[in-house]
Amino acid sequence: MAGDEADAHDGASGRLESILTAEAEASSPWARRAWAAASIELRLLTRLAAPAVVMYMINYLMSMSTQIFSGHLGNLELAAASLGNTGIQIFAYGLMLGMGSAVETLCGQAYGAQKYDMLGIYLQRSAVLLCATGVPLAVLYAFSEPILVFLGQSPEIARAASIFVYGLIPQIFAYAINFPIQKFMQAQSIVLPSAYISTATLALHLLLSWVVVYKAGLGLLGASLVLSLSWWLIVAAQFAYIVMSPRCRHTWTGFTCQAFSGLWDFLKLSAASAVMLCLETWYFQVLVLIAGLLPNPELALDALSVCMTISGWVFMISVGFNAAASVRVSNELGAGNPKSASFSVVVVTLLSFVLSVLISIVILLCRDYISYIFTEGEDVSRAVSQLTPLLAVTLILNGIQPVLSGVAVGCGWQAFVAYVNVGCYYIVGIPLGCLLGFYFDLGAAGIWSGMIGGTFMQTVILVWVTYRTNWTKEVEEAQKRLNKWNDGKAPLLSAQE
Repeated sequence: MAGDEADAHDGASGRLESILTAEAEASSPWARRAWAAASIELRLLTRLAAPAVVMYMINYLMSMSTQIFSGHLGNLELAAASLGNTGIQIFAYGLMLGMGSAVETLCGQAYGAQKYDMLGIYLQRSAVLLCATGVPLAVLYAFSEPILVFLGQSPEIARAASIFVYGLIPQIFAYAINFPIQKFMQAQSIVLPSAYISTATLALHLLLSWVVVYKAGLGLLGASLVLSLSWWLIVAAQFAYIVMSPRCRHTWTGFTCQAFSGLWDFLKLSAASAVMLCLETWYFQVLVLIAGLLPNPELALDALSVCMTISGWVFMISVGFNAAASVRVSNELGAGNPKSASFSVVVVTLLSFVLSVLISIVILLCRDYISYIFTEGEDVSRAVSQLTPLLAVTLILNGIQPVLSGVAVGCGWQAFVAYVNVGCYYIVGIPLGCLLGFYFDLGAAGIWSGMIGGTFMQTVILVWVTYRTNWTKEVEEAQKRLNKWNDGKAPLLSAQE
C-alpha cells in the first residue's frame, strides 16, 4: 500500500470492524467495546478531518482576504468583490467541486478494494472533463457585466464586479485540475501535504495582494489576478507531490490514453455529482442575487456579503468533515466493512454538529464587531448585527447537512440527493424567501429565513435516509460499481509487496 501511514490506517480500520462485529455478537461488556470503537474512529477521523479542515479553511481564506483587501478600497469595491465572488465565482466553484466528487466516490471505493491503478486513471479522466467544462465558463465570465445587469443588479456594481471577475478566468482552469487532485489524494487519506501547501500559499497570497492592490494600485483586477495565481501555485505543488511521493507510487503511474476512454459514462456520474453539489453551493448564491433587487441594494449586499463570507469560512470546517465522511464511508464500503461505514457516519456527524454549535455561540457574542473586519461602515455593522441570529442558525444546519452530503458521495447517492435539493431548495426555500422578503417586506432577513426553511427540510430528509440505510446492501452496490468502472482489470492485490 502507499506507505506506512496507509498501512496503519487500514490496520485501525480492520480493528474497528472487529470490535463492532464482536459488539454485535456479544452484549457484554458493551461500554468497553463501544469506547474502543469510538476511540479508533475518532483517531481515523482526526487524521483525515483536521488537515482537510485546515486546507479548506485556508483556501477559503484566500478568497475571503481578497474580498477584505477589496472592501477597504470602498463600499462599492466591497459590493463588487462580493458579487463577483459570491454571485459568479461560486458558480464555477460549485460546478467544478461537484464534478470532481465523482473522483471521490470512485477513487475512495477503488482504494478500499485495493484497485490502486484505477485511481490515476480516474484523476486524469476527471481533469479532462473539467478542463473542457471550463471553456464555456470562461465565456460566461467574459460576459459577466451584461449578465448581472440582466439579472437586475445595479449597472455601477455590475461594471465593477465584471472587472473583478475578468481576473478570475485563470482560476477556472486551476479549479479544473485542483479538485480531481484533491479527491485523488483524499481517497488515500493523504491530506496533510495539501494543508501545508495551502498554508504556504496563503502567506504568499497575502503579501502579493497587499503589494498589487495597494502599492501597485491595480485595484479589483489586481486582487482577482493574484487569487488566480495563488490557486495555480496550489495545483502545481500538489501535482509535484503526487509525482514525487512514494505514497502515490501505486496509484499514479503516469499519463495514459485511458484518460480519454469511457468519458461519456464518466461524464454522467460527474454530472450527477455536479448537480447535487451545485444545487447546494448555488443556493446561497441566489440569496445574494435576490438581495441585489432590494431597495438600497448596496447596503443589503454589503451586510449579506459579510455574513455569507463568514458562513462560507466556517462552512469549510463542515467541508473538511464532508471529505472525511466521504473517504471513510467509501473506503469501508470498498473494503466490505458495513459496520465500520455506519459507525463512521454517526461519529463524524456528531463531532461536526458540536463544533458548529460552539462556533455559532462565538459568532453571536461578537455580532456587533465582526463586520469591521471587512469595512469601517457603521450602517453595515448594524445590518450585520441584525442578521447574525440567522447566520448562527445557518451555521448549525451546516454542521450536519454537508457531512451527510459527504456520506452520499461516499455511497454514490448523488442523483438521489440532487432530487432532494431541487425540492427543498428551489421549490420550497427560494419561493418562501421571496415571499417573506418582498411580499411581507422583511427584506434580506426574510429572504434568508425562507431559505433556511429549505435547508432545514433537506437536512431532516438526509438524516432520515441515512438512518434507514442498509449498509450491507451498500457494500454490494459498491462492488457492482467497481466492477463496472474497473476497465476489466484485476485488483492489485500484491500492491503491498
